[in-house]
Amino acid sequence: MNQDFSKELRRCNYLMSETESAYHEAASRFGLPESSMIVLYAICYAGNGCCPLRDICLNAGVSKQTINSALRRLEKEGIIYLKNTDGKNKTVFLTDEGQKLAGRTAAKVIAIENDIFASWTKEDVNQYLALTERYLHDFQKRLQLLT
Repeated sequence: MNQDFSKELRRCNYLMSETESAYHEAASRFGLPESSMIVLYAICYAGNGCCPLRDICLNAGVSKQTINSALRRLEKEGIIYLKNTDGKNKTVFLTDEGQKLAGRTAAKVIAIENDIFASWTKEDVNQYLALTERYLHDFQKRLQLLT
């Protein structure tokens, strides 16, 4: 029996879209392009004021070209600098000004996220993450079958 989940899919798509919009709104409220916010977020999340470039690209959910454009802009503004580490690998570092900006922007978003999870039971957090991960993996597997 093929069940119709159009109402649930509509709600799922709406929630995903609204979540993305909320993160876009956060960047806008801070006067940042979304791609710059993604870079600052990754560095804040990594801690120590630095993050390997490959990690930013891997976890950003946007193209490498978008990340590179954001890096060039942030570097030009004196917010970050890049340094070769481990041979040809690069690490992105926050300048003093970048530390201040990240503290006023990305760190606040991370604090909101942490507060939300802290307000949920451990079981709710685990269930949310498990179901989100399951949906993602199932979707990725089925996309592979489309070719």
